[in-house]
Amino acid sequence: MRRNLILALLIWIAFLLQTTVFQLLPFTTVAPNLLLILTVAFGFMNGKKMGLVIGFFCGLLIDLFYGDLIGFYALIYMLIGYVNGFSCSVFYDDEIKVPMVFIGISDLVYSVLIYILQFLLRGRLDFFYYFYHIMLPEVVYTVFITLLVYRLLYRLNYRFIATDTRGSSANWLRR
Repeated sequence: MRRNLILALLIWIAFLLQTTVFQLLPFTTVAPNLLLILTVAFGFMNGKKMGLVIGFFCGLLIDLFYGDLIGFYALIYMLIGYVNGFSCSVFYDDEIKVPMVFIGISDLVYSVLIYILQFLLRGRLDFFYYFYHIMLPEVVYTVFITLLVYRLLYRLNYRFIATDTRGSSANWLRR
């Protein structure tokens, strides 16, 4: 129960920060994708199912508030969380370099998918403009914010969330 409340609060705080505070910063035209950082980090630390669940709720929030179709962003975030969850048992999650690379690649894949599914199919063919002015700055900004946020998520995961799942019936998320 405590784990679910902490995760819901984390998702809500990341959503609010991503859509309000980081949008208003005057030195950039893009915002870091904090929900993607959460999805990739928890998929990386806890496995495929946790990445899938966190990705679903992160994407659903974007769908409900900003999306045209319910489930579009939820599906993309679920896919990213699930794919990053494969690396749970392969890499050490206390190392920050590997999650930064995964978050950078995931943000680039996310941006390319958004471009293909929302812009390219509507006849907007200026990929290089979109790449240099939106994709690349967002990836750099998201990876930079990962340096600041990942250690906090790592500590929070193993202090509150991982210890809460040891004795509970919610161990299905760790497989």
